Amino acid sequence: MRLRSLTVVFLSCFVTFLSWAFIPSAIALTQIKLSDVSYKDCPPELAQGAVISSGSAAANCFIVTGKAENATYKTVYDADIFGRIYDANNNPVLQNRTRLGSISEVPPGISDFEFRISVPANQSLPLQLKQFKAAGFSGQVRR
Repeated sequence: MRLRSLTVVFLSCFVTFLSWAFIPSAIALTQIKLSDVSYKDCPPELAQGAVISSGSAAANCFIVTGKAENATYKTVYDADIFGRIYDANNNPVLQNRTRLGSISEVPPGISDFEFRISVPANQSLPLQLKQFKAAGFSGQVRR
């Protein structure tokens, strides 16, 4: 009986070791440093008829651009971009919203990114872009 108990304990430890050694680790969240963040007007075909999400109020369309730095050796997928945008009078442009966009793939090294935003037409320009960062995954999680 004692030998059987020891065998069960040994097999349990062996299976646990194999699961740690050979099963891939969970997909980890990877931080992406964003720099040179700026904005420009949307091209006319994107800007035409822009409205804000809360209704039919007129909006200005902008493309936010910058550089994304992936310091790992693996491609990062589905990176969410976070930041704060203020108008010329320090009023928040997108209230209660810090997730502003996403980057589908960020290869190792430095790469360009861009995403579109709509800003209410009554917000004063120029915009102030602050505290931008991104985080994504070491494997694809969305399909």
